[in-house]
Amino acid sequence: MSTPKVPVTILTGFLGAGKTTLLNYILREEHGRRIAVIENEAGEINIDSQLVISSDEEIYEMANGCICCVTSVRSDLLEVLRKLMARRDRIDYVLLETSGLADPMPVAQAFFVDDPVLDEVGLDAIVSMVDAAHIEQHLDEVRYDGISSQAVDQIVCADRVIVNKVDLVGEDTVARIRERIRGLNQRCGIEASSYAEVNLDGVLGIRAFDISQRAASDPSFLDNHYVHGHDPDVETHSVRIPGELAADAVERAAESIADEFGPSLLRWKGVLALAGNPNRVALQGVHRMFEMHDLDAWPGGHRDSRIVFIGKGLPFAELVGRFEAAVVESVAHTSEGMPA
Repeated sequence: MSTPKVPVTILTGFLGAGKTTLLNYILREEHGRRIAVIENEAGEINIDSQLVISSDEEIYEMANGCICCVTSVRSDLLEVLRKLMARRDRIDYVLLETSGLADPMPVAQAFFVDDPVLDEVGLDAIVSMVDAAHIEQHLDEVRYDGISSQAVDQIVCADRVIVNKVDLVGEDTVARIRERIRGLNQRCGIEASSYAEVNLDGVLGIRAFDISQRAASDPSFLDNHYVHGHDPDVETHSVRIPGELAADAVERAAESIADEFGPSLLRWKGVLALAGNPNRVALQGVHRMFEMHDLDAWPGGHRDSRIVFIGKGLPFAELVGRFEAAVVESVAHTSEGMPA
């Protein structure tokens, strides 16, 4: 039996949202979890020397069982993960913080490359923290080229959004913020907090990128997980293709889609029926990076493929057509498009 991967959560959020406060809480308090925190900027976290029991190459082991690694995420994330996996027996989770102005998607793409360390760690979810007192201002900002603000992008790509500092605003404002977040991203969970006092169960172990778990517990999750929203820039399109697909043709289709449309393709995922393979096959992608791997065996005799694309300005009919061309025997497919 293979050892489960250590789940990695990407924590993003606009400047001042409370990420550093949350990370300090994780490193100082007795919460019973062994979390490795990868801090993006040196000096932002106050590493209390009295709580450090050992340190090695900017990796600090804390008295509460957690680990802090101060580094630049942009330098070499995989190398940082390799150093942490040398302490595999002391780590249950990894929480990776991005800078307030960073797009978390390039960081997420690092988990779809071919590297041995990714046999030990896996992307769990993207969590975005927002400041209740200022998020509406950030959401209303539009860059001079007409593109939505970074705060919008951080919410659109999130699997969980934490509305922090709710103590600074009224209940009506919190309700309005929730509605605006829901308009941008119907598929994310939303939690509220003050002083970054977050229920860690809502941040760690979400398994948003674990298709095998979702497919086993809810075979229809690709049909109903993405529902109607109101952001005109981001759209979701799902497709069901009955029958079986040729594995080599699927690989070519996925490679061409990633190469041509990757920058506009925020997320894509699916469960595929490949000819000659008795198992369901997971497709998981972020922008230009994607992977496919076997899941469990298909139940009964029914086999079809279901794929979801989330992106901006994508020719969904063409994307669907490329996978449709991989069908071993020509059959009709059904699809549904809707804004995200």
